[in-house]
Amino acid sequence: MIEAPQGFVVAEECRKAAWQNGYRRALGQQDGWARYGSTTARGDIHLAAAGAGGPWYLALEHPGVIAELGLPPADMPGPGRARFAFATLGELYRVLPRVYALAVSLPDGPLQTFLEKTRELPRTTEAERLVVQRVGQDVFREGLMAYWGGRCPLTGITEPGLLRASHIKPWARCESDAERLDVHNGLLLSALWDAAFDAGLVTFEDDGMPLFAPGLSAEARAALRWSAPLRLTAQHREQLAWHRKNVFDVPAKAPGQASRGV
Repeated sequence: MIEAPQGFVVAEECRKAAWQNGYRRALGQQDGWARYGSTTARGDIHLAAAGAGGPWYLALEHPGVIAELGLPPADMPGPGRARFAFATLGELYRVLPRVYALAVSLPDGPLQTFLEKTRELPRTTEAERLVVQRVGQDVFREGLMAYWGGRCPLTGITEPGLLRASHIKPWARCESDAERLDVHNGLLLSALWDAAFDAGLVTFEDDGMPLFAPGLSAEARAALRWSAPLRLTAQHREQLAWHRKNVFDVPAKAPGQASRGV
């Protein structure tokens, strides 16, 4: 049973949880659910609780966030497309940063940011088009940093200067700005992995396991250390299928046996 209307403690804790995780627009309360929005993340969130001691509840509107969050929904009425229950306030706090990061980058957050930043920029000359492209690449990197939590998913490296926004399908070969700015067309990789991926020396299978080109030396493979396979969505897998066909081991597509990471 949700506390409705929210008492002082529940209302204050919901406000702090939303504020500290990017949702700073208080949009009112209905039936015990406090609604919050963000100027940077798409889709409002709703917070509630049974009481000051919990459980705590989160309702989401954004279908992309719900799908990628991967949490079992709670069987309860309420706002939004799905609702989730947490035994403690700490459990809710652990989820909210990921909710915000996904809401910033899905499904077209980077594209909308790019369109806003480049609306007034000329594109007549090659130099002007390069400026627009640089803006797009910066926006794309910001989107990937949010989506992957500022961490290379293979190595765990978090130093920004050592992280690269790797397009799966290169910018020039994308069919639209929507594809160029789609975070599912990118991976946040450490500099060494990015160089190998861009050169077609490595790629990834549908289960996220690295696949090394036959000509890659044992020393190079040893240097490409990794701790876990990539966490991939169906959209990632579609783009990686293109990469395996068009970029991976292209100069040596003749005989040879690519090897999975071991």
